[in-house]
Amino acid sequence: MNDLLRQLLFLPEQRSSLAGEVDGLHYFVILVTMGGAALITLIGGYFLIRYRRRVQDTSTPHPGAFARPALFLETAALFGLGFLFLTFWNIGTRQFVDLRTPPEDALDVYVTAKQWMWKFSYPEGESMISVLYVPARRPVRLVMTSRDVVHSFFVPEFRIKQDVVPGRYTTVWFEASEPGAYPILCTEYCGTSHSEMRGQVIALAPADYERWLAGGAASTPAFAQEAADRAELAAAEPTMPQRGELAAARHNCLRCHTLDGTQHVGPTWAGLYRAVVPLEGGGERVADEAYITESIMDPLAVLHRGFSPVMPSYLGQITPPDVAAIIELIKSIRDVPHGPVVPWDGVSGGGAPAPGGITTP
Repeated sequence: MNDLLRQLLFLPEQRSSLAGEVDGLHYFVILVTMGGAALITLIGGYFLIRYRRRVQDTSTPHPGAFARPALFLETAALFGLGFLFLTFWNIGTRQFVDLRTPPEDALDVYVTAKQWMWKFSYPEGESMISVLYVPARRPVRLVMTSRDVVHSFFVPEFRIKQDVVPGRYTTVWFEASEPGAYPILCTEYCGTSHSEMRGQVIALAPADYERWLAGGAASTPAFAQEAADRAELAAAEPTMPQRGELAAARHNCLRCHTLDGTQHVGPTWAGLYRAVVPLEGGGERVADEAYITESIMDPLAVLHRGFSPVMPSYLGQITPPDVAAIIELIKSIRDVPHGPVVPWDGVSGGGAPAPGGITTP
């Protein structure tokens, strides 16, 4: 029955000592509410048929004829709902206390969250990024804090979810029921790479865990080593701004545009995003995604005042992912200060300042 309900509700497998209890309360609430909804539907349908208005019904029953049964039913319904509320509250409170009260022999692991990674530190001195090694069938207490914004530590198979708050410590504990690799997610929006803030819990058999602590990487199970390799590869993958810088270098954008605010052949990208750009012939444009994309694909459509129309069109030469990465690069340096717009003389980069530089709205 447990597996059937779990599959019907699209829940992941239960891989911790408390996961079954959490799901049990979930099933109880779902079944009671669905049963109550079905009962109300049946009673409403019965009343609709039994007491439907007929043409020959011209007399009105005595107003007090059903007062006593109605009062009894209402009282019974109120007591029933109150009993259900107290039952849900009692079970939920007990589970909340259980999740906040780890066993005495729990292993402490210190968790630090930051944009956008999880760092795990062990009392023995080991530190890991994005991969949490724990012994199976032994309680583990996580002592968590954040270095920047609010995050949320969530392991679906363990049924644990705990907010991680800067400036304070929060705790949660679990006991993995069997060895395996289980994903860690951040379920509190924490910035542009929130969806990439992932990790893994690697639950090892007690003997394998002791060998891992002793540095015996060769004895690590194959599934654990594969999961760790995937996590390391994901952590090493460049971010969107980094991919944008690689794309800009590959397409020779950085020959004319700078990232540090100095002026060159073309406008600097520092401080450009969402800035007000003066145009040749009058008028202004906000340098948003549409303006940047248009400037890449059709640079002669709108000309930045103070710069020569020397940029070629990249239409058909640059892929959409590279355009998106370059835009993210420009966004990432929007707070870098930039100098005045100075026309480039083709030799020294000097010249008289042009009127109407970039202004920030």
